[in-house]
Amino acid sequence: MSKPLYEVRVEKVEPLTILALDGTVVNEKEMPAISDEKLKELMYKMVFTRAWDQRAVSLGRQGRLGFYAPVSGQEATMIGSQSALDKEDWILPGYRDIPQIFWHGYPMYQGFLYSRGHQHGGQIPEGVNVLMPQIIIGAQYVQATGVAMGLKKRGKKNVAITYTGDGGSSQGDFYEAMNFAGAFKLPNIFVVQNNRYAISTPVELQTAAETIAQKGIAAGIRCVQVDGNDILAVYKAVSDAAERGRNGEGATLIEALTYRFNPHSMSGDDPTRYRTKDEEAQWLEKDPLTRFRNYLVKKKLWSEAEEEKVVEEAKQHVADAIKKADTYQKMTIPELIDSMFEVTPHHLEEQKQAYLNQEGK
Repeated sequence: MSKPLYEVRVEKVEPLTILALDGTVVNEKEMPAISDEKLKELMYKMVFTRAWDQRAVSLGRQGRLGFYAPVSGQEATMIGSQSALDKEDWILPGYRDIPQIFWHGYPMYQGFLYSRGHQHGGQIPEGVNVLMPQIIIGAQYVQATGVAMGLKKRGKKNVAITYTGDGGSSQGDFYEAMNFAGAFKLPNIFVVQNNRYAISTPVELQTAAETIAQKGIAAGIRCVQVDGNDILAVYKAVSDAAERGRNGEGATLIEALTYRFNPHSMSGDDPTRYRTKDEEAQWLEKDPLTRFRNYLVKKKLWSEAEEEKVVEEAKQHVADAIKKADTYQKMTIPELIDSMFEVTPHHLEEQKQAYLNQEGK
């Protein structure tokens, strides 16, 4: 029986891929125009981020951080997307997206303070175009449309990029944001890092759609699915999306297929309860660092000695950052209340005084 003409269907698509697992170029046509210097920078950032993440996981286990969401396995999506932006573009991250805002100018020590819930973690330095990592799932998508609307109204040739996971695509904010961006043709880039699990819920239970990428079709925005462990494919997809946004052609939804190697967070998640060893082994073979390293070694642009140097640099940077974070005194309740508004409202002032009176007894 033939399909009725009035039914709308999206057939299975192949994600954009440029590099094979062994580092061979399999899609020369989509290869981004990128210098050898930039290629080495991408690898530097990925290696640094992996070493930083491994150290941060250890710090979390020692109780020296608060909330921390590991990133190992997702570096290609994170670094590839951030590296395709201009300094004046805006990043609105989720709670796992600390690497993107770090490479955009946000200090690492403030990221450690953010993980502890310290207010200084949210005091963004002047000239760094990022917002704080959003802990409410999907809320950053709506906020990103507000930033993009502001950029458009001011005639800026910049874009606002935001991230969520596959679980975030089930939130109402996800759909509302895309609809708003589509209706007003905003310079947004919406990235879904599909790592297959929203904590323990597999993507197959999140949606019956063939892809998350196709969910932007109803909003009238461009939809792309990319191999999220191929940094050149991610770089290409985001570069194209940014160019469209700058040219007034509207928003793009990018689904990046990737995988996190570690727990969802260091707050008690146990991935062995919902993932198999076989599945994890299959994704470890797709390690984004291994793939890109193979490519650069073939081009004689990377060596083991260079990588070791970057790892040591990252370890020292983390050590310095946590040491600096440790110099900040813990916040007090009165400080928390005072930091909420430029002028503290009367009712909060009363609460603060009541607390201070109670403490003084």
